[in-house]
Order: sequence, then structure tokens, then C-alpha cells
Amino acid sequence: MCVPGCQEAVRRAVSRRGFFKGALATSVAVTATATEVAHAAPARSFTSAVDLTHTMSPDFPTFSGVPGIEMDKKSDLNKDGFNLYWWRIIEHAGTHLDAPIHFSESGATVEKIPADTLVVPLAVIDVAARAAQNPDYLLTREDLVAWEKKHRRLPDNCCVAMQSGWAQHVRDPGKFTGKDGSSIFHFPGFSLEAADWLMKERKVAGLAVDTMSLDHGPSKDFKVHRAWLPSGRWGLENVANLDKVPASGAVLVVGLAKVKDATGGPARLIALV
Repeated sequence: MCVPGCQEAVRRAVSRRGFFKGALATSVAVTATATEVAHAAPARSFTSAVDLTHTMSPDFPTFSGVPGIEMDKKSDLNKDGFNLYWWRIIEHAGTHLDAPIHFSESGATVEKIPADTLVVPLAVIDVAARAAQNPDYLLTREDLVAWEKKHRRLPDNCCVAMQSGWAQHVRDPGKFTGKDGSSIFHFPGFSLEAADWLMKERKVAGLAVDTMSLDHGPSKDFKVHRAWLPSGRWGLENVANLDKVPASGAVLVVGLAKVKDATGGPARLIALV
């Protein structure tokens, strides 16, 4: 039997217990959620990563015709407990970066290139149709202006890449180099006029090509190299898969070994789209 007021007191007590029980459950849920968030993968501002790098091997076409890399196995897992190769490599073979020092007396060597200039907006200029008609095609200032009319002004500190369709020929060294009977190469590149315009009228960190050189194949004086690299900018050559990234909006990440005094080196290029 409950004395007067007993039932009301019980109801209040049960109500309080329910409140605290609910509050405790809510607190546990919030704590669990916070823990899950803390351990969750960081948010990504891109949906895919496109590899712009050719696989390096002794068979990759080079200017000199000699292997760009030689691999000598010095340790074997079964014999030594681990695998290890010694590499003999040409800095400017395969998908690689040209540092400013490559064509200047006092330009930056690889290890002195600031990291923040190796993660940049990517602008892809498609000249594949023209290059198919003329293997010695030079990307022009007009090509750049046409790109800007369609995609707006080139973003500051970007990399401007020539997509000539040449990457598709990489497994055919004769086609990729275009070397004729007179030992003259034939493949597209940037014109000096276009490079000058980018240096004077826009703020660009680097140039990229899907061929073996910033200058087109027949060049003997490498005018684009001699103008572009000494200005403190870098270049990328033998770039892959430029046809798989948008003309604008991607971010280029240049992965580069930090080798003291290097004039260039193999690069792992990734476009974040």
C-alpha cells in the first residue's frame, strides 16, 4: 500500500531514471560517432587518380637509342633473405622531369625545386587531330588562346600539357621517335612563340608533353628548352594518359626523387580528377 503522494513520487523517479538512461545512451552514441569520425579516412576532394606515367624499362625509347635503365640484381630473396637491384639510369628517360639546370648554368637542380610547385592545376591542350596530320606539329599561341576561350584563363601556377596522341605509339619505337633514314626525329612539341607567351603573359609552373621532348622532333637547337628551363620553370616529357583527364579542373602531382645536383629524373605523375 502506498501512502498519499507515493505514486506521484515513483512516477517522478522513473521519469528521472529514463531521462538519465536516455542521456547516457545519447552520450555513448555521440562518443562512438566521434571516435568513428576520428578514425575515418580523410575527406577527398577528388573522385579518381589517373596515372600519367609510362612503365620504365630497358625497352623504353630514348634519344640515344641505348637503354634508359639497366637493372642488375645484387641480392636474391632465396639466397640473401631479400631482393635488391642496382640501377644504372639516364636521368632523362621514360616519364621524367627536366629541372631548370638541365639547360642553364645556374638553374635549380632537382632537390631545390620547391614542393609546392610540384602540386599544381593541370591544363591539357588537345592537338591530337593536328598532330595526326603533321607529326612535326608545333603547339601554337593560337591553340592556347582557343583553350582559354573554352575553359577560361589558365590558372596561376599551372602545368600546361600538350596532348598530341603520341603516347599511344610508345610500344612502337619507330613510330614514337619518328626517326627517319637521316636520323631525324619526327614528333610534335611546343613552339617557341607559345612558350614565350606563357612566360610573359601567364603564370605557369611547368610544361608537359606526351612525346620525348618539349621541342618537336626535328629541332636541333632546342629553343623551347633553352628559353623555358633557364626561366626557373620545369618540364615533363613522355607523359602518359593525357587523353584520360579533363582539359581543365584536374590537379597534377609530380612525384620526384630528391637527388642532390640532379638535372632531372624519373617522375611518377598522378592527376587528381
